[in-house]
Amino acid sequence: MRSKVIGQFAVFVVAVAALGCVAVLSLMVGRQAISPTAVISALAPGAHGDVADIVRGLRLERTAIGLVTGLALGGAGALMQALTRNPLADPGLLGVNAGAAAAVVTGFAFFGISDGFTQTWLGLVGAALASGVVYLLGSGRRAAATPARLALAGAALTAVLFSYINAIAMRDQASFDQLRFWVVGSVVNRGYDRLLIALPFITVGVVIALLVTPGLNALALGEEKSRALGLGVGRARVATAIAITLLCGAATAVAGPIAFVGLTVPHVARFLVGADQRKVVPLSMLMASAFLVLCDTLGRVVSGGAEVEAGIVTAILGAPVFIALVRRRSLVAAA
Repeated sequence: MRSKVIGQFAVFVVAVAALGCVAVLSLMVGRQAISPTAVISALAPGAHGDVADIVRGLRLERTAIGLVTGLALGGAGALMQALTRNPLADPGLLGVNAGAAAAVVTGFAFFGISDGFTQTWLGLVGAALASGVVYLLGSGRRAAATPARLALAGAALTAVLFSYINAIAMRDQASFDQLRFWVVGSVVNRGYDRLLIALPFITVGVVIALLVTPGLNALALGEEKSRALGLGVGRARVATAIAITLLCGAATAVAGPIAFVGLTVPHVARFLVGADQRKVVPLSMLMASAFLVLCDTLGRVVSGGAEVEAGIVTAILGAPVFIALVRRRSLVAAA
């Protein structure tokens, strides 16, 4: 038992160290490679020059946005999989990503809203509205909202909203050119203003996420046993859904609907520390934060002169993991 605790503590230490290394690497790597010493000098107060402009004006912003949005998506993914008891669940399963994306796209296409401040608020409102609709659809007049109903309602709403987004993007060339980079998911040129607006929502979401983890452990035992243990099942589910909405909605409003981060990372976290959500959720946050920044860094160098958006890199790396998970569960079901 003691060795297990030490091992789990070591996993968290390694995760924090890896997060720091990835963040430093993000500041170093790009079209112009910068040494660690030069990065430290560029971050010093009063630093100026080309290197300082690159590090502080470009790379520091996208690194900070990647760290925060990755943390939010990782936490939302772990919560989503625990709430639905579905290991293949994605943070966007409740329609949160689609709601945020649809609201931002509508604001741009029909009202010409392109400033980061307003778009972030639109994304948050869209995420909240989508979550409310999914909850209403997932609960009948007399039936409570079960994980299966929520997942089905979220999948249906997501399909409808992304069809709507695609229809708007194809209306004219100008709309398509403006929207295609946002819809794919990216941390480039998002601006600190978006991050500062979303940060309080993500902070509240993180706090709620960490508070509901004991309840999620009880929910894993089933509703009857959870109630026998004194857990308010309905309240636990609502609190978890609120945390998912805050985390996923704010992250999407900042960086767009980045896929596979919240799907794949929690599985790695569970492999390393077991099924205890009190450990899985925070570890997923740390690992997803590092993963998204690493994907953004890889996107700068894999294609030579042009950059590949972080959302594309996460899909390329995450899709094989998703396929492996599906095949593994299919083999287990067939056995």
